[in-house]
Amino acid sequence: MTTITPEKLLDELRRAAGIVAGITASFSDEDVVKAPSELPGWTRGHVLAHICGIANAMARQLEYAARGDSIELYDGGYEGRTRAIEMAAGHTIAEHRADVDAALDRALQAFGTLDDDGWQAPISFRGGVVFDGGLALWRELVIHATDLGTGRGPETWSRPFCEHLFDFLAERVPEGQRFVLQPLGLPAVSIGTPGGRSTAINGMLTDIAAWLAGRTPTLGSLRATAAADGVDLPALLPWPAGVPVTP
Repeated sequence: MTTITPEKLLDELRRAAGIVAGITASFSDEDVVKAPSELPGWTRGHVLAHICGIANAMARQLEYAARGDSIELYDGGYEGRTRAIEMAAGHTIAEHRADVDAALDRALQAFGTLDDDGWQAPISFRGGVVFDGGLALWRELVIHATDLGTGRGPETWSRPFCEHLFDFLAERVPEGQRFVLQPLGLPAVSIGTPGGRSTAINGMLTDIAAWLAGRTPTLGSLRATAAADGVDLPALLPWPAGVPVTP
């Protein structure tokens, strides 16, 4: 699998941020941002508000880490995150553009000033380090660019990004099961419980990654087999939570 270094990750963050900013700049009237996104119950405005929220939240993680301090991901926790999204979702196009540009600039500036030690500074997000936060922001930008529903689907996701999702989303494999991911023309990847009940998932790389990420595969290539027989695609556990969820 492709190795992601801090330098490569920074390049990917800049590329993904440019795509999100470009999509946002292309919206031409209020109805566009009020239209449904690919996420149930969310308009495009909700998605843009969430992108702003996670970009600012991750920048804040880095700013505190640089001082040797720690702070929760979202001001007010998960409830604060949800409240902020609902408040900002109905903003005008001009407000969304300004918010998105400012949040992305803040995050890219924070990541762009890191030295080797800075990438390994601890943060509160998932109890990890700054590099983990960079991977999280990469996931958010790439996947939510697709969720905006402007025609840029998972088929545009890069091989390094898809392979990263294979690793990160291994937590979605139910206990006692093993998924053998077999992207066309690429080496197979096994995730889940070693020696568990095995299901092979065949298809194009981006279709497999989209399915794991809970998005709609766009190339129509997925096929699941178990004991050489065709079966339904297996159920997945929830997306790994980045913030505590109140019962």
